[in-house]
Amino acid sequence: MATALYGPGGFYRSAGPGPAAHFRTSVHASPLYARAVAHLLTEVDTVLGTPPALDFVDIGAGRGELLTGVLAALPPATAARVRPYGVERAPRPEGLDARIGWGEEIPGHGLTGLLFANEWLDNVPVDVVETDAEGVARIVLVAPDGSERLGEPVSGADAEWLARWWPLGDGAACSGTGAGAGAEAGGGVGSGRAGAGLRGAAGRRVEPGAVPGRGCGLSRGGGRARVAG
Repeated sequence: MATALYGPGGFYRSAGPGPAAHFRTSVHASPLYARAVAHLLTEVDTVLGTPPALDFVDIGAGRGELLTGVLAALPPATAARVRPYGVERAPRPEGLDARIGWGEEIPGHGLTGLLFANEWLDNVPVDVVETDAEGVARIVLVAPDGSERLGEPVSGADAEWLARWWPLGDGAACSGTGAGAGAEAGGGVGSGRAGAGLRGAAGRRVEPGAVPGRGCGLSRGGGRARVAG
């Protein structure tokens, strides 16, 4: 998944309009969002005592849409002191405002201002796990053409995570993203929501470990989960 998202020619590193051509977030939906973030930045500025240089760092900056919108929405006197910086693995977009810094890492100097990450955690690569016919949890490997096959058994920290949050058992098939996340029960890969717990086949809410010996886990033969790396 990391290669597909961030490798050479990956989704977030490809040339062109970027993610906005495929889906939209609050950043793309309305200029009101950038105005709200600009208002937040002015409040941070006031709390910090209006420092000579006010940092605004956007992690997962896409094509710089939020940075551009915030600069446009700030009062001129505040915008003149702002040091905007986009943290993104994609190359610097053509035509981006020259005031905006750009790179793959958070700036090394000390930051005084606002460190912002809008929906960034949605893009953290995870491994997909599926049980085989014998109930052994294995990493799902995906070829460049999109075909899948089961790889080596899950081991190490990933195995510990599964044992804690989605123990293998005879319960409903479950899926999820990240430690402590929850998802709808079912055979496919779910889009878990942090802290949401799990839902059994009958729709009853089940918290991991709430019923001794009956953790809602991967069903044998095809159950899936998404494991935080």
